[in-house]
Amino acid sequence: MSRVSEIRYVGYGVEDFDAERKFYADDWGLVEVASEDDMAWFKTHGHDEHHVVRLHKSSTDCVEVIALAAASRADVEDLHRKVANAGCKIIHAPRDLDAPGGGYGFRFFSPDGLPFEISADVKKLEKRAMERWEGMPVKISHIVLHSPDHQAMVKFFTDVLGFKVSDWLGDFMCFLRCNEAHHRLAILPGPPCLNHVAYDMLSLDDMMRGASRLKKRGTDLRWGPGRHTAGNNTFTYFTTPAGFAVEYTSELENVDFESHQGIVHEPAPMVMDQWGIGQGGPQTMPKPAPDPCLFKPAEV
Repeated sequence: MSRVSEIRYVGYGVEDFDAERKFYADDWGLVEVASEDDMAWFKTHGHDEHHVVRLHKSSTDCVEVIALAAASRADVEDLHRKVANAGCKIIHAPRDLDAPGGGYGFRFFSPDGLPFEISADVKKLEKRAMERWEGMPVKISHIVLHSPDHQAMVKFFTDVLGFKVSDWLGDFMCFLRCNEAHHRLAILPGPPCLNHVAYDMLSLDDMMRGASRLKKRGTDLRWGPGRHTAGNNTFTYFTTPAGFAVEYTSELENVDFESHQGIVHEPAPMVMDQWGIGQGGPQTMPKPAPDPCLFKPAEV
């Protein structure tokens, strides 16, 4: 069965392009691999995905695209049919992509109006082995979204895009997998928007070293350090100059994609943070608000 197999990148429209560009290159620890006319693309050191962040100078701060991977062009075609049959608005049908890295893909709006891309055959770039204490991201770990009908959104990602449910936190947060990682997406109630994008670090030490670098460069920790229950991953949360929430994480659990049986974690003080020592909490994160570009195709 055709399904999404991985996360590729998140594309942001940002008002202060220079500040966001400097943050990802100098502070967050990514590598700029291409640029043109108020746009820039960034990859990680430790993975061969062509890019994980796309920045575009815009009149408003918004999400322009959330890009996911499929295994083949045939899968892209099949997923396009499924998405269209589900009633989603198609931005463009499958075609050769002209962005850096190329590939073959299509774009559409989720039922909530967030823009997605599914692609295959994107060019790979070189990666290198990361070393302990570098404190820089290895790859995107997961993306968390808000939805005004989170149960329906879970059904969309499972029935249409082929994700599987790994766990629930109560009845309000669902963790979804598309490969062996415990979750690549998670869905929360709320206005349609991005909650945060998380990046895998090589180790817990690297997560802490990265947090130290950010603090020294003027980006304070919003929540953490801690360890979640669902997925058992560690966490530290920050915000970019444009106000988008980002996370350094490590030790995310791997599960069997086909056979893993999820459970419901009952909400409790030590469930969101098993250590219980971190500063802040969900209340210190940016308050979710509808993305200003819902159902509006990006210029690029």
